[in-house]
Amino acid sequence: MNGYVIAFFFILVGLPVMVGVAGDMFKRHLRFKERQLEIMGSQTAEKAAQYAAQTERLEQRVRVLERIVTDRGMDLSDEIERLRDERPLN
Repeated sequence: MNGYVIAFFFILVGLPVMVGVAGDMFKRHLRFKERQLEIMGSQTAEKAAQYAAQTERLEQRVRVLERIVTDRGMDLSDEIERLRDERPLN
């Protein structure tokens, strides 16, 4: 009979407490994972913006080079020097 009382006590009190603690641990784990994903998302967005800005700068430089190469009326070395003075290289 004594074993039944212990088993009944465990089922009545111990099991719900263990389930509650496990549930709380799971909730904390989920919040931690959500925060990790938020941070990764913001870092990814920041890197994407940096890549977009870098791509834009490179496209501008290519356009300038195309203009220099296709415009036969300009003196090439003067245009290159002017562009160097105008913008510092990355």
